[in-house]
Amino acid sequence: MTAGKTRTADPVQWLPAERLGQVTVDAHVRPWLIGKGLLTLRMKAVCGEQFALRLVDQWTGLLNAAHKSALRSPDNAGLFRDIEMFCGERVWVFAQTIMPDSTLCAHPWLAELGDSALGETLSDLSGVERSAYEYAWLPVGEAVTARALRDAELKPAGLWARRSRVSLRGAPLLMQELFLPAIGRA
Repeated sequence: MTAGKTRTADPVQWLPAERLGQVTVDAHVRPWLIGKGLLTLRMKAVCGEQFALRLVDQWTGLLNAAHKSALRSPDNAGLFRDIEMFCGERVWVFAQTIMPDSTLCAHPWLAELGDSALGETLSDLSGVERSAYEYAWLPVGEAVTARALRDAELKPAGLWARRSRVSLRGAPLLMQELFLPAIGRA
């Protein structure tokens, strides 16, 4: 690299479902990535009593341009919530929810979810709309991927992820789910 020049990382390309067939996805990841229904319920069906959900971290932080665009929110800050979903001792999914400040003002209870599954909680409420999923390969250099792989002994080059924008009575949230290599392997 030449002195004085910096290289900016290529932005992540989020793909609509109809474009997912144009890329290679590991055979054991694909059904989880594109499957219908709540991921927690699908995992519970496979893992049974071995399923667990754990709150990893929750913090307030600044929203970057990509967050604001995906959320369609002008807010500059919000709450980030990281959880892991296990089957037995293995983490299958790392999920991050981003809630802009305006959403938290309208629905402060979102900051008190703890180890509760957000998707299941929202499914019991009225006034909830979810966008179509978008899919992406998130390289290990992405902050959310680095968080997902922080304890991994062997770190892959990246992880497949899906995201959707959820509107809770007009207030946006961004839900991202990253699928770890152990997914589907009990």
